[in-house]
Amino acid sequence: MPVIKILPHPEYCPEGDRIEAPRGTSICEALLENGIAIEHACEMSCACTTCHVIVREGLASLNEQEEEEEDMLDRAWGLEPQSRLSCQAILADTDVTIEIPKYSINHAKENH
Repeated sequence: MPVIKILPHPEYCPEGDRIEAPRGTSICEALLENGIAIEHACEMSCACTTCHVIVREGLASLNEQEEEEEDMLDRAWGLEPQSRLSCQAILADTDVTIEIPKYSINHAKENH
């Protein structure tokens, strides 16, 4: 079973963590199922960027991005070449290391 290593994030995972998740699970689902309350304002429908993560290791093992995800990521805060929407990033057999960006674009949270 692949392991997701989560780098420390002051709000979601202050100490960092390591979780196991079955192959075929999205990173977002795995985080939520393990008590890491990453934002997912669109309920994992690829319609926002609140679940944006940066895959520091293991990016090539994830499923390929579809055009819809690429278009949505263009709006993400702190976009990097290794950025993925965690709701669209599906685990294979390889461990991954992720970083949850410090900020997200979430209009509801910002009271817009």
